[in-house]
Amino acid sequence: MLVNLNDVLYPAKKNHYAVGLFNAVNLELARGIIAAAECTRSPVIMGTAEVLLPYGPLEEVSYYLIPMAKKANVPVVVHLDHGLRRETCLKALELGFSSIMYDCSTDSYEENVRKVKEMADIAHSYGATIEGELGHVGDNEGSAEGSSQLSDPSKFFTDPKMARDYVEKTGVDALAIAVGNAHGAYKLPPKLDFERIRTIARTVDVPLVLHGGSGLTDNDFKQAIQEGISKVNIFTDINVAAVEAEFKKFSDMNKGIIDLIPAAVEAVKQETEKKMKLFSSDGKGGVGDIALARTGLDKELLTRLVAEEVKKYLGK
Repeated sequence: MLVNLNDVLYPAKKNHYAVGLFNAVNLELARGIIAAAECTRSPVIMGTAEVLLPYGPLEEVSYYLIPMAKKANVPVVVHLDHGLRRETCLKALELGFSSIMYDCSTDSYEENVRKVKEMADIAHSYGATIEGELGHVGDNEGSAEGSSQLSDPSKFFTDPKMARDYVEKTGVDALAIAVGNAHGAYKLPPKLDFERIRTIARTVDVPLVLHGGSGLTDNDFKQAIQEGISKVNIFTDINVAAVEAEFKKFSDMNKGIIDLIPAAVEAVKQETEKKMKLFSSDGKGGVGDIALARTGLDKELLTRLVAEEVKKYLGK
């Protein structure tokens, strides 16, 4: 079932779990991600990022991501992560992506607001959602996401008061924040500012996003989600899991690509399942939950209203 961010993140925000974004630059990654989501009955966000397009061009990636999402028996968001250029975001929307991130975090605050507000209006006209970033999430050395290495990441942390102004002015549906996280594999254990996450979550109404999830500890994830994170981005962990599985399978030169593909798919599935269970999104992929999110109805309230109507009927 193809859905957008609002469909999966607002239930997550309300019930204190998170939905994972897993980038899928080829069919093996996508198959493993979808298999994990269906096996755990978890909603999932699947997509690619602009810096990953050399490995899987946007149009070609759309050929399998969108049909797979529509066919899946769980909610699947097809998301462009870290769209850096206006043209890339527009192309993703035209191709049928249900969500985009327009990353203008390295621009001035005023430019970030102006550009993202314009793109938010366009995305919403497509029925798609949009994620923005305030502050700046840097990149560990060798990260596939980029090379913006920050000597003092705390200088680029998200300011809670500015976050409220940013959300109100841009109309974004989700907000990526910088709180000590970074893309790629961490060289040293990261120190997340959990108090900052909690403060921002209380300051803005939209779901919060944690980039650079690969390499954080289980406790980091659990506490970040408890403090208000509703979406976690993962790529390095599934990317590495796939190649490690292929290396183990490639024992001699008599092997062919079809000997390696099943191993990669299974490794991605297993790693993705681990994350879904860690984020507590497993079992949350019911279509009824999505319908309630779209109508804005509270499940408990709806149950109570139905019960009251039944009592009235029986009383007659």
